Amino acid sequence: MRTLNGSPLTEVFFGPIVHYMENFQGALDPVFHALADPTRRAVLQQLGRGPATVSTLAQPFDMGLPAFLKHVGILSDAGLVTTTKAGRVRTCHLNEARLTQAEGWFRDQRDLWKARHDQLDTLLQTLKGTRDAP
Repeated sequence: MRTLNGSPLTEVFFGPIVHYMENFQGALDPVFHALADPTRRAVLQQLGRGPATVSTLAQPFDMGLPAFLKHVGILSDAGLVTTTKAGRVRTCHLNEARLTQAEGWFRDQRDLWKARHDQLDTLLQTLKGTRDAP
């Protein structure tokens, strides 16, 4: 069996995959579902500038308020938006912590693939060194 730094190659290249996948399995599914829609992404961009009423958020979109409220509901169910109601006015607030969790998932994926790339570079250098040896 081929090894790299004393570990079997299968362990080096495939060992940490399960660890990364378990960290976020299912927990971020509603977030990514919510982010899949351009209307909802635009709403989040607007809320990044500060809280806004539902009617203000709905203005740029060519849809009725009931349809827009479904988008707000999906964002709320995903934990990306919280709403408060004062009288008849509903105000939306961005939940930045939930976006930070999604960002963490992307960071972990980037780190995983960077580590794999680095391991592949090391393997190739090792294989090249053994081929060049007398």
